[in-house]
Amino acid sequence: MHQDTLFPSEFEALCLPEKYDYLAPDGSEIRLLSKGFRGSLCHCVLPTGKVSKAVSHKSVEELWYCLAGEGKVWRRQNEKDNEVEVRPGTSLSIQPGMSFQFRNTGSEPLCFIIATMPPWPGPEEALDTRGRW
Repeated sequence: MHQDTLFPSEFEALCLPEKYDYLAPDGSEIRLLSKGFRGSLCHCVLPTGKVSKAVSHKSVEELWYCLAGEGKVWRRQNEKDNEVEVRPGTSLSIQPGMSFQFRNTGSEPLCFIIATMPPWPGPEEALDTRGRW
């Protein structure tokens, strides 16, 4: 394959924007980072004291890595559910069709780096669901 067919932008290099690009369907602040044909990367912030809206994704898989803050992430798939405490260094996955919700339980913003595969298609990807909080 030719290099031009592998990556949307040759030699892409981005810096984390100060202001968020948009609010995710769950209410978290999203700052867009690099994007390829097979995945995208973003920085996600849930402000202090906030709880996200519960959603599930139709088709994308996400890998989360906590950079800062403290919180809890709740996930449900089929009849099983799980709640995990997150802090810097915690990594978790969100599978297609999995309901999830997260909340900031600390005294600073809860921040994640999120890899989405395939790239995030838009707000219609997220479906509202019943959450834990």
